Amino acid sequence: MSALFDTSRFNLFGLFFLLVVVSASTQAGNLPDFAALVKANSLAVVNISTTQRKPSNGYPHNFNIPGVPEDFPLEELFERFLGEKGESEEAPRDYNARSLGSGFILSDDGYILTAAHVIESADEVIVRLSDRREFEAEVIGTDKSSDVGLLKIDAENLPKVASIGSTDDLEVGEWVLAIGSPFGFDHSATAGIVSAKGRNLPSENYVPFIQTDVAINPGNSGGPLFDLDGEVVGINSQIYSRTGGFMGLSFAIPIEMAMNVADQLRTQGRVSRGWLGVYIQDVTRELADSFGMPHPTGALVAKVLPDSPAQAAGLQIGDIVLKYNGNEITNSSKLPPLVGISRINRPAELLILRSGKQKKVKVDIGELPDKVTGSPQKTNGIILGMSITDITPQAMRQLDLDSDEGVLVESMRGGPAQAAGIREGDIIQMINNERIRNVDEFEQQLSKLRGRSTPILVLRESGPIFLALRVPGD
Repeated sequence: MSALFDTSRFNLFGLFFLLVVVSASTQAGNLPDFAALVKANSLAVVNISTTQRKPSNGYPHNFNIPGVPEDFPLEELFERFLGEKGESEEAPRDYNARSLGSGFILSDDGYILTAAHVIESADEVIVRLSDRREFEAEVIGTDKSSDVGLLKIDAENLPKVASIGSTDDLEVGEWVLAIGSPFGFDHSATAGIVSAKGRNLPSENYVPFIQTDVAINPGNSGGPLFDLDGEVVGINSQIYSRTGGFMGLSFAIPIEMAMNVADQLRTQGRVSRGWLGVYIQDVTRELADSFGMPHPTGALVAKVLPDSPAQAAGLQIGDIVLKYNGNEITNSSKLPPLVGISRINRPAELLILRSGKQKKVKVDIGELPDKVTGSPQKTNGIILGMSITDITPQAMRQLDLDSDEGVLVESMRGGPAQAAGIREGDIIQMINNERIRNVDEFEQQLSKLRGRSTPILVLRESGPIFLALRVPGD
């Protein structure tokens, strides 16, 4: 019996081992052929090295510590051992700061696409091709808002022009491949999946980034992100890191946006963006409830700038943009990129929610000015645990206000107002989509809203913002 038992156990183990091997082989067979992808597309990728001349601290023997202040505590010690500044004729007046990045060949006539921060402020840009030829590049233009840069080299018989793809059919979970020069190691390939699309970053309002888990490090910036068809779907631009190294989150500029920017840089030397002229915020669950919405969605208008396309079209504070040219606005970050790529002086159709009813509004999109005037000054407010007062002429001067409408929150004592997020110094301008001019009107509006959650518009130093205030019942 023991012999039979041992044999059975052996057979079961062998069968289990065979299943593991077959399973592993099947999984390996389902993986993309990255080797073929790299071989077919790496020829279009270039290495970019830049030189920027910066002022030296003036010490001889090429001793440079960039950014040393005039009152540096060890200044006297350095002068004693290294010599007085300016004494030696050998002391350099400037030094060369060097950096590395990546890019890819856009056309047969020598245009190279990269990231703007790779070539920004560079005095010299050298492009090295996959066949080891090097060329000094001309900077055609950069666009800081999208982080797209365009170069031009005078070269013939370029190794390969990159195939341009589309992000329309790119899906979360799909494999993607990056090729670049991390830390100067040319044509390094890393692979991963698309983690998210349309990702908005705090410092970038006009770029709906592609988020991936592809390993991106210094030197990869500006390089291409390929799909499994070998087409470029993005430009590697940023990483999220607390250490300076890769932590599993990288972001690429969608290729459609990059090509639009590159075309404008090539034809007119600058980039024009559409402009609506509103300040917006997300609709929270509390705000959705106060506006009578079944769930949070859309972009809530917190301010309409004067002399803007939005003002001319009749958009109002408290409007919620649900769709823009047929594109659903699930949150406020979806709107700026759509407006930015809109054609100037052409109409756009908005579907908005106003006073609980949907309405279509047509807006003639303007051009985003270099500097938007009338910067916002935030909002907040309602009584209920706070001390409020009318806005005096003195307060208008101190707060740089254009009008004395609204009420000023002088102090907070807790309660519903504090729970809503109202702060000391806030100016309450609207309640339940109704303008208020003073404390009396404020209290009159409150008396109509007992037991309800209502949106309020408050003004703060940083700009206007809607808050959801729940007014207790009697």
